[in-house]
Amino acid sequence: MEQDIQIRKAAESDLDSIEKLYEDICGYLETHKNYPGWQKGSYPSRRDAEKGLMADGLYIACIGSKTAGAMILKHEPEEGYKNGRWLTEDDYQHIYVIYTLAVHPDFLKCGVATELLMFAERAARREQCISIRLDVVKDNIPAERLYQKCGYQLAGTVSLGYEAYGLPWFHLYEKIL
Repeated sequence: MEQDIQIRKAAESDLDSIEKLYEDICGYLETHKNYPGWQKGSYPSRRDAEKGLMADGLYIACIGSKTAGAMILKHEPEEGYKNGRWLTEDDYQHIYVIYTLAVHPDFLKCGVATELLMFAERAARREQCISIRLDVVKDNIPAERLYQKCGYQLAGTVSLGYEAYGLPWFHLYEKIL
């Protein structure tokens, strides 16, 4: 059954529901394969959502009145991105980076992540960006399949400095617009 997914810029009033989204995802991952390595109380957290909101890059996906997903979209790379084999060359003024793309467990396989990626692509095109970049924990097979299906290409494997959390390697992906 196809559901109507509405995506919009998040407001301060959305922070509680996004925090709950993150908590529900981390709770789900405690009893399922934790592909992204997310940990309740550590990452993602309300503080991550607040930072995204302050940077004017936090987006929320809703199905009806329920929070189905969220992401952060900004023009700032992770430090480790400098080691990527990127498909494009430009400063990040013309490149978007997707952070913390999250889908509530109740809405897995409902197209929420794909809609968030398509929304990011439309926003990037409006701003005349040349590409979108993101990273994913190595061996996060479901996420990698999604990104590849949506036209993202592997641009390297790097450390992003999260070895202490058991996350030594990340795959970098880029989609040329």
